[in-house]
Amino acid sequence: MRNAPSRDWIRSARPAEGIEILTARFGGRAFAPHRHDTYAIGVTEHGVQGFDYRGAACISMPGEVVILHPDELHDGRAGDARGFGYAIVYVRPSLIAAAVEAITGRPRPLPFVPEPVARDASLAATLRAAMQMASAPLAVDVLITALAEALLRGEPSSRALADRRPARLDTAALARARDFLDAECARTVRSEELEAATGLDRYALARQFRAACGTSPYRYALMRRLDRARNELGQGAGTLAAVAAETGFSDQAHMTRSFKAAYGITPGRYRTLREGRNAVPAGLLDGVALAD
Repeated sequence: MRNAPSRDWIRSARPAEGIEILTARFGGRAFAPHRHDTYAIGVTEHGVQGFDYRGAACISMPGEVVILHPDELHDGRAGDARGFGYAIVYVRPSLIAAAVEAITGRPRPLPFVPEPVARDASLAATLRAAMQMASAPLAVDVLITALAEALLRGEPSSRALADRRPARLDTAALARARDFLDAECARTVRSEELEAATGLDRYALARQFRAACGTSPYRYALMRRLDRARNELGQGAGTLAAVAAETGFSDQAHMTRSFKAAYGITPGRYRTLREGRNAVPAGLLDGVALAD
């Protein structure tokens, strides 16, 4: 099968040390046999992805997940003339090991998933979300925890451990985490700051926080920043770009994407709606509660 160079592309980002997020599209042969010193966990987005791995020819169809273990020889190619596209996360084994220890409560060998191709809708959704993930450290912690849980689910002997809830919740540490995130709602919080504030490692904190609060530390922090942005917008304070800067977003576009994902409307539309309230005759508002 001939390559079609004009159709081939790769885009990648490194949101944190030890992790790379990559999307790619190939029209023919993609890679010669090679090895990574990382886990490579990806989802085929379109076409047929073919590869040789552990002495067998494998294929992955759209929506299927591929899990390649560190230091395992493999290649990559299109399974037919349509080419193929995929999204993949490369993650350092030491990060997975730390997350696995937090999940299981003790050091364990790295998870080993015997089948390289699986249909795992939850993991596929995690990988797709990673492609849109902010480079915030707390978001990276969530991703690594989710990947470690998926790897444990894929290892038959460890499947029951993957969804095990934390044996205990450190309520005092979790309260410190919430207080810290509430107080620092105008900037991006680093993982090591939250570790220092709580005394918990980042992966144990991520799991305990979700069990106690129903969401991740990253999502909690993001919503507090959006709460502040919404309040400032409602008061008509500054330009949209100024509000974005004051609430720790990299730029106005970043705030707009996050705001719309959380509330279903853009910041500009929200401000317009809030300002429009003043134009309604006062008598029409009697007895009506206007929520933010």
